[in-house]
Amino acid sequence: MSSLAGKAALVTGGSRGIGAATVLRLARDGADVAFTFTVSRDQADALAEQVRKLGRTAVPLQADSNDLEQVRSAVDDAAAELGRLDILVNSVAVMIPGGTFDSLSVADIDRTFNLNVRAVFLTIQQALRYLPEGGRIIILGSNIAEYTPFPGMALYASSKSALHGLTRGLARELGPRGINAVLVQPGPTDTDANPADGPKAQRMRDLIPLGRYGHPDDIAAMIAHLAGDGGRHITGTTITIDGGFNT
Repeated sequence: MSSLAGKAALVTGGSRGIGAATVLRLARDGADVAFTFTVSRDQADALAEQVRKLGRTAVPLQADSNDLEQVRSAVDDAAAELGRLDILVNSVAVMIPGGTFDSLSVADIDRTFNLNVRAVFLTIQQALRYLPEGGRIIILGSNIAEYTPFPGMALYASSKSALHGLTRGLARELGPRGINAVLVQPGPTDTDANPADGPKAQRMRDLIPLGRYGHPDDIAAMIAHLAGDGGRHITGTTITIDGGFNT
């Protein structure tokens, strides 16, 4: 029997890319899953149907992760619909494309930190009202926080770097409650936002010792491991999945 049987998870930003792969992997491993989405109801409903075909409960929730009331409502609805909440996966993020550091606007800075850092804080705060002993918090960061290979990434890298301190602080604070917190850092991963056949993909691929982009399922597999029995003694640390990009 899977170590996630009988567990309930909430995945923020779970309707596409790594988030969607995580929703499906958790369901395959036995968990019931709620997930948030922002715009595409059709995409969210299609993912929910895939989860139900696996015999698990799926709860798609439309929510803006920057809005405290919507975050609180989404967490409450997830716990109510699933009957409990054991696992929180924070997958929402934004990257402002292009531009030099001195061209960034205050709006760019606010949008990036609001979604990549503030929204993570808000969601964890709300989820802690439900997470029991043995609960898991898994935060999606980026390998760019540790190795920034090209110009134009300072804003994104600094926002993702903040998650290192958050994860360590959470581990210290929540350890006595039996709740684990881990940061997972994907490298270049083949999603619609960063396709392996995109115009800049070869430039990234040249920096990957394994010579290929990751697949969302690669990240989802690690998240499922951390959420299950294999992750019970892992907390306050960072796991990077980037094909050796950061070496």
